[in-house]
Amino acid sequence: MSDSEWIPYGKQDINQQDIDSVIEVLRSPWITQGPAIERFEAKVANHCGAKYAVAVSSATAALHIACLAAGLQPGDWLWTSPNTFVASANCGLYCGAQVDFVDINPRTYNLSIAELERKLAQAERTSRSPKVLIPVHMAGQSCEMEQIAALSRKYGFKVIEDASHGIGAQYQNKHQNKYQNQPVGDCRFSDMTVFSFHPVKIITTGEGGMVVTNNPDLYEKLIRLRTHGITRNQNLMVGDPHGTWYYQQLELGYNYRITDIQAALGASQMDRLTEFVQRRRDLAKRYDRLLKDLPIALPWQHPDTLSSWHLYIIRLQLKQISLSHSQVFDALRSAQIGVNLHYIPVHIQPYYQNLGFKWGDFPAAEQYYREAISIPLFSGMSEAQQDRVISTLTRILSK
Repeated sequence: MSDSEWIPYGKQDINQQDIDSVIEVLRSPWITQGPAIERFEAKVANHCGAKYAVAVSSATAALHIACLAAGLQPGDWLWTSPNTFVASANCGLYCGAQVDFVDINPRTYNLSIAELERKLAQAERTSRSPKVLIPVHMAGQSCEMEQIAALSRKYGFKVIEDASHGIGAQYQNKHQNKYQNQPVGDCRFSDMTVFSFHPVKIITTGEGGMVVTNNPDLYEKLIRLRTHGITRNQNLMVGDPHGTWYYQQLELGYNYRITDIQAALGASQMDRLTEFVQRRRDLAKRYDRLLKDLPIALPWQHPDTLSSWHLYIIRLQLKQISLSHSQVFDALRSAQIGVNLHYIPVHIQPYYQNLGFKWGDFPAAEQYYREAISIPLFSGMSEAQQDRVISTLTRILSK
């Protein structure tokens, strides 16, 4: 391996089985809206232990129709974490709702339960309570969903898990005085869960997303919203059908469909999900061991969670090093280490500042942003590549 080789922070892992599955669809009568989609949905639902799954064109589309299915509309509030990609908040604006944020727990980088409780109590007094909460499973580590579910029952909001990073992750739930590893996406503590299948995620369909749920009414609505609000289910129609060709548009939906080509790739990738996640966990443990003496904070794992390790995020202890955040980042990039930063807090984006947010609103997320760097982690990563990341980071931080 050459020192000039670019090591990306994330990368898809495609094998011959994946290629053959796509070729099979290309040679079939169906390349879109065919049986491969249902097979993919069934594999994800079965993995999660959820009853229903709806595949769509992206996780952004999944978040949008999940919010619509939850009844989010103008006059309502959606709350989410500021430490996320903008789609987790934008989906509320797409519905005409207003958006607010809940600051993060500085150890998990997920939404803070203590801050959520404080903000809910305050919002109840000012009639600004959320209709929908979107907790984001940052880097693949589940939020504290049991506590969130208890608060949703107390305050009456719906919960949509943004598990774009989280397929293959587990959340340990107390059951009969024992801990059981429950898959993220079982919707035990939420109304719906959203996954992403972008190429840098755990599995990929190129572009794509999915909503899973246990609620049949939400499922029927998600199916319609994915395809222009149209149904062929005669039980849902207004009046009698005109013939076997008949369909009705019951609401304003969207063209958020995924293709059979993408679904075939996704179904094939699901066969290696356990392998992918285990490799990421092994690499994360190796990082933990080999980086522990550097002036950085390593990612802390809540004892009730088992991360899928979409990302491995370090935080620079800037008082202990002579370089700035950006200098370390740029030095790594110059050494062909494809680091990234997840994320710029949503509330400091110009668009959201125009809505009234400002620096200082969510200090824990802002402090995280000043220190965080995502270093390379992907299932196909070799130990030689990882060693190069470690040695390069060590050299830079020793300056």
